[in-house]
Amino acid sequence: MLLDRIIGLRKQKKWSIQYTADQLGIAKSTYAGYESGYRRPSLEAIKSIADLFDTSVDYLIGRVDDPTFCPEGKEIELTRLSRQKLTVDGQPLSEEEIQQLIAFIRAKREIAGNGNAGDD
Repeated sequence: MLLDRIIGLRKQKKWSIQYTADQLGIAKSTYAGYESGYRRPSLEAIKSIADLFDTSVDYLIGRVDDPTFCPEGKEIELTRLSRQKLTVDGQPLSEEEIQQLIAFIRAKREIAGNGNAGDD
């Protein structure tokens, strides 16, 4: 399960094995071993892979089938969402609509005096 999921997520992002390994701070041979099944990643490595691919450990190990699954209590950063992950009335938002939503929230905060406008 883990192999298929990390291969799929990497290919979806169109990343090479080398680039992915570099992002994780590990050797290419180590990451290639994860994808081939020759090596089993540690729990810490699985957590790092989940963070890199913006998914959950639960998705990587097959406990949930939704790669966008977010456990209760975990923050979701709106500025990092792709349009496939955010919908309104069952229709995905375009990149422009997401940017407009973010701009609206920042403007509203600025007007209210929150001081968080423009923070990423």
